[in-house]
Amino acid sequence: MTAAHRLRLLQEFYEDRQRLAQDHLTSARHVGQYQFNNTYQYIIAREETQLQWVADAIARLGGSLPPAAPAEPGSLSEAQAIGRDLERQRAFVERWRPRVSGMTNARDRKMLEVVLGEALEHAQLFTDAQAGRKDLLGRSDTGAGERGAVLPNRWIE
Repeated sequence: MTAAHRLRLLQEFYEDRQRLAQDHLTSARHVGQYQFNNTYQYIIAREETQLQWVADAIARLGGSLPPAAPAEPGSLSEAQAIGRDLERQRAFVERWRPRVSGMTNARDRKMLEVVLGEALEHAQLFTDAQAGRKDLLGRSDTGAGERGAVLPNRWIE
């Protein structure tokens, strides 16, 4: 695999992963159940870290980042948002697993394998949310956050 081919693959991966991250930001606005929304915040934070890893690899090769994908507008129910994100997460892994396994640069291959592994973990969180499990990120001894809902927008005075 040439350096130019490796760079293009990393840029395509970044672009695809960034699109999913944008979807999750949008979905978080439609997911009001406290534990589900906390799970989205966790996933978004991990995706930001993953995107930075890939951006650094692109920069090391002298490349530039693809433009940000526009967020998908529209209104989804909580169940629709979670279902859509589960399907897209699984499709992302299936689409990229063969391409990543063919990479000859061990450092970049391992990095992308970690991202794919975490994507599968996130898919499992979406599966558990669909099933109605509320202990996605662990259980609270105090019962904090088990009532009410998260607002779609921050309240700013």
